[in-house]
Amino acid sequence: MSAPTTMRVFIPLTIRKRNGRAKIVPPSDMVPDTGGVDPHVLKAIARAWSWRRKLESGMVGTIQDIAHAEDISDRYVGRMLRLAYLAPAVLEKLLVQRAPPAVSIKDLAMVAELTWMEQANAVFGLGACFASRRS
Repeated sequence: MSAPTTMRVFIPLTIRKRNGRAKIVPPSDMVPDTGGVDPHVLKAIARAWSWRRKLESGMVGTIQDIAHAEDISDRYVGRMLRLAYLAPAVLEKLLVQRAPPAVSIKDLAMVAELTWMEQANAVFGLGACFASRRS
């Protein structure tokens, strides 16, 4: 009697909708834990800091240079670059404590225009301060 030549591996995947599209989500024990923070938020903050360092070091001269190199619009770079100027307390809570923000990435970029004292309230759900500024 010979051994089977094929092997079946069962991985329990979940299908979820994200932005109207079906997305296959692997089991939580196979994916690094982001602690409730959307990985897109973490990636956006990392990109913003990378772009900020490039601008400050002189590797690139303008936002348009970054946009051209990344093949994205300069308006998007300008908006996302604001994430590099979030308050240290907000960044610590997002990146170290992994507290999920109560706002979208786009709103998170807008929050950077608030004072550091107001940012934490706006990002983590006490958004009365942020809502009044948007109107």
